[in-house]
Amino acid sequence: MNIGLIAHDAKKILMQNFTIAYRGILSKHEIYATGTTGRLIEEVTNLTVHKYLAGHLGGEQQLASQIEHNQIDMVIFLRDPQSPKSHEPDVMNVIHLCDTYNIPFATNLATAELLVKALEHGDLEWREMIKKEEE
Repeated sequence: MNIGLIAHDAKKILMQNFTIAYRGILSKHEIYATGTTGRLIEEVTNLTVHKYLAGHLGGEQQLASQIEHNQIDMVIFLRDPQSPKSHEPDVMNVIHLCDTYNIPFATNLATAELLVKALEHGDLEWREMIKKEEE
C-alpha cells in the first residue's frame, strides 16, 4: 500500500519517533512524504521514502494529486493545531480529498497508531479491491 506522511514543523520529531516505532510495519509498504519530513524519516529509520517538495513549496499539492488519481491508500498528517500555516488551503484540500476518495486519514498520534495497526492486520485491504475495480 502507498502511505502518505506529512508533519508540521512542531510535529516532525513525533513523526520520526512514530516511524521508528512502526518501522517493521511501514517497511512493507511504499512511503511518500513531503520533502523535509521524508528526509528526517529516512535519517532515523533507513526506510526508502519517495519525497515530494517541502509542504509549503508544493509537496502537499503533489500528495493531493496522487490522492485524486487513487495512488495513495492512507495518509498520516501530524498537524500542529496551535499554529496557523500560510499554506492551510493545501492542508484543507488534502483533508477534503481524503474524505472524497475514502482514504483513511489521521491527524494525530492516537489515530495514526490505529491506522498502522489496522494496516498490519490487513484491515485496509479493501483499498486494493477498489483500485482493481477502477482499472
